[in-house]
Amino acid sequence: MRDPRSILITGASSGLGAALAEGWAASGRRLHLSGRNTDRLKAIAEACRARGAEVEVVAVDVTDREATRQMMHEADDRMPLDVVVANAGISAGTAGLDGAESEEQIRTVFDVNLDGVLNTILPILPRMEERQHGQIALMSSLAGYRGIPGAPAYCASKAAVKVLGEGLRGALMSKGVEVSVICPGYVKTPMTDANNFPMPFLMSSDRAARIMIKGLAKGRARIAYPWPTASMVWLLQALPPGLVDGVLARLPKKS
Repeated sequence: MRDPRSILITGASSGLGAALAEGWAASGRRLHLSGRNTDRLKAIAEACRARGAEVEVVAVDVTDREATRQMMHEADDRMPLDVVVANAGISAGTAGLDGAESEEQIRTVFDVNLDGVLNTILPILPRMEERQHGQIALMSSLAGYRGIPGAPAYCASKAAVKVLGEGLRGALMSKGVEVSVICPGYVKTPMTDANNFPMPFLMSSDRAARIMIKGLAKGRARIAYPWPTASMVWLLQALPPGLVDGVLARLPKKS
């Protein structure tokens, strides 16, 4: 969507959410920023206000369905939301574990990465449909293209978000609501700082924000970057599993 005036971003206290907030911050824009770390959230808000934006912050855990619903409705009541970025997410893998992920870890990843997305977008979609205006951006990942043994739950949760967004885009197209799926590769954030292995084509969060904002302005269905990594994962998912399973099993594991 070109020149949105009212934007809500979850997971805005650090990483890609914070970079998007600062990238969009400008005079005449209202930003609704949510996250769990109140101190970091306030710091991002001040940086955005310094660029001329009006900013409201709410400390919300997106796994709390009712609290998230209330946040979405209150933000929309103040000024109808043009763009909602369901960005909040966590990372987890099998590094340091003796075998596969625990049930608790798997369920926690899905609670945040998938249920958190649903809790964010479901309260606002009926309102956007009614006014036939709005854009939803779902934060998936290039890890959602193909399951990797080092991070099964993370890959699966991001794959679910990707496919959900692809389906919603077609379903809502006639109702005036745009849906874009964002699939980042390695971006320098606190999440990737935990990785103790080489990350190909690692990108700064500022550059990633510019790519995402430009793609959303054009209403692109999928914003996958950087292109060399996107090309590699596309190839991996296209190849027969028997050819790549052994190779993927030897890759470094996500923390």
